[in-house]
Amino acid sequence: MAAKMYYDDDADLSYLEGKKIGIIGYGIQGGAQSLCLRDSGCDVVVAELEGTPNYQRAVDEGWDVLTAEEAASRANIIQILTQDHVQAMVYETTIKPNLVAGNALVFSHGFNIHFGQIVPPEDVDVFMIAPKGPGALVREMYLKDVGVPSLLAVFQDATGNAKQIGLAYAKAIKGTKAGVIETTFAEETETDLFGEQAVLCGGVSELIKAGFDTLVEAGYQPEIAYFECLHELKLIMDLIYKAGIGGMRRGVSDTATYGDITRGKRIVTEETREEMRYMLEEIQDGSFAKEWILENQTGRPVYNALMRQESQHLIEQVGEKLRAMMPWLES
Repeated sequence: MAAKMYYDDDADLSYLEGKKIGIIGYGIQGGAQSLCLRDSGCDVVVAELEGTPNYQRAVDEGWDVLTAEEAASRANIIQILTQDHVQAMVYETTIKPNLVAGNALVFSHGFNIHFGQIVPPEDVDVFMIAPKGPGALVREMYLKDVGVPSLLAVFQDATGNAKQIGLAYAKAIKGTKAGVIETTFAEETETDLFGEQAVLCGGVSELIKAGFDTLVEAGYQPEIAYFECLHELKLIMDLIYKAGIGGMRRGVSDTATYGDITRGKRIVTEETREEMRYMLEEIQDGSFAKEWILENQTGRPVYNALMRQESQHLIEQVGEKLRAMMPWLES
């Protein structure tokens, strides 16, 4: 079934008139969304922890920075853009006591709503506007009057206007210029987690290390293995990003394409796909969420141990040395 899409003509900024938007967290998305909303004429306040780099950045960008409690008490629409693992605490201590009927809670990722870490009262709207790009890109495309494609999901429609308010919010950051796809909190959360674990982060990093280790164990120089299995991945991903898998295959040599289409399935086997299905089940049934929540509640012992272990891999040592030879990477 084709996705439901919304564009500028489907959104009406008047749904934001007379409303104050509070952005809780001036991080990667918070800073970008705040600036875009302000430039679109919205009444915006921002909250950040005093003494942090994000607090200073907000001050430098012209904001009178508030505490989360102050922003929540003043705002009608409250966008929670802190990291996932602290959202529930921030909500319970600073936002929930200040909610009144008819307010709206906004998210850009559905984890805490979908897995019940935040349970909003029934008399407030709850919706998601999730730009499909990092904050820097959201801001850049806003300034270019292009916008970044975004997702819209309504979890709770207390006022009868949650969808219209969400679309207005998306229009104010120019998401509707690119297109807004309607989804659900469940679909966004589960697909996001799966993509991170199976492909974008977990899958890719393990594939890189496996290729690197295979070459080094066979006697090839680690520096050469690094270039072939990690460094050049960006060249391939840039092609895929711009033109899809087919476009990448047209952009590399025929030798590379033949190796791709004849050998790739020997790496991602049916066994690999079965493990992906199992990983998805862990996400869907809440097992991963429970594991991650407990990990944070106990001080992240597994996270910290594995991060230390991963930092000692040879590919990290070699990569640090080689990246120092490429000063353009810092720009």
